Amino acid sequence: MSALDEQLIELSKTKLLFLTFSACMFVALGYWLLQIDSSEIEAQRRFNKPWFVHGVGLLSILFGGLGGMVGVKKIFDKAPGLVLSANGIYDNSSWVSGRLIPWSEILGFRMFEAHKQKILIIEVLSPEKYIEVGNPVKRALLRMSYKMCGSPIALSSNSLNVSFEELEEICNRYLAKYGRPV
Repeated sequence: MSALDEQLIELSKTKLLFLTFSACMFVALGYWLLQIDSSEIEAQRRFNKPWFVHGVGLLSILFGGLGGMVGVKKIFDKAPGLVLSANGIYDNSSWVSGRLIPWSEILGFRMFEAHKQKILIIEVLSPEKYIEVGNPVKRALLRMSYKMCGSPIALSSNSLNVSFEELEEICNRYLAKYGRPV
């Protein structure tokens, strides 16, 4: 287990700036939706329920604001987004990450695609072990990921300085070298 056999994948500041800008646009859209007068909403043919339009605005502000805060935090984060070593994968690429996943726990990788967005799913021996860490919001997000993707651990190249194909190739190479025997 050589410390030299370590691959660092940096966070992409350009991608993070774009994601943060997009989050800010959601906040602006939410604010605009909240400012629309109820009578103006009711006069529309579609989406004419003020509670619905204002609810969408509020959710847009909440999720956009959370995404913007995480994006700003990650822009100034000096740590690499992903570290692959003989010990496992240390994921620091998102808000719900920040943990080492040892190779002994990793069963394999598979791609999950949602809305043309490719995500690398890490299949682990004990998903519950990874779901029950962190604050209640993180646990809820990890539970949603598990229900949607079949694993609480998912890697996206959206915040990393690699393409999805490169990420998949690097992870599979390390799994072949250090992973569990089949």
